[in-house]
Amino acid sequence: MTFRTKQHFLTLTALLTALAIIIPLVIPIKLIIPPASYTLASHVPIFLAMFLSPLMTFFVIIGSTFGFLVAGYPFVVLLRALSHLGFALLGAFYVKKFPKVLDSSKKMLALNLVLALIHALGEVMVCMVFYSVTVFPQGNAFYLLFCLVGLGTFIYSIVDFYLAQVIFKGLRRIV
Repeated sequence: MTFRTKQHFLTLTALLTALAIIIPLVIPIKLIIPPASYTLASHVPIFLAMFLSPLMTFFVIIGSTFGFLVAGYPFVVLLRALSHLGFALLGAFYVKKFPKVLDSSKKMLALNLVLALIHALGEVMVCMVFYSVTVFPQGNAFYLLFCLVGLGTFIYSIVDFYLAQVIFKGLRRIV
């Protein structure tokens, strides 16, 4: 996507980054079951940035990670937030290379599912590495890693992508 001016790009980046920081702080609907955490709409600014620019996506993810830090989430959640660099930048570069994907519901659904899978695998890997050097939380490791983090992230990612897609379609005329 091309932006009208540098100021336009900076303004959109700042707005999405601010949203990414604020959401973990103020959204009342959040569930934390270590190592899993679910904060309603926390991926929406990331997905919106992903639809617009890889550089914007990078800054929004850094802002999101900072938001989770300031909100006092466990360290493993911060690492999971930082891991969004993987799937979101991949998606951002894909959208940059194939911008017509934003015009097709079927292609967007396919992108959503592929990114949700990469997102979930990335967060599971982060948890596996983190808990290989720290104390694993009480409970069944398979359930915690693959059901709570993996499957939970997959479903949660699909929902947030869809929310971002609806918002993006509404805002597309002014962006």
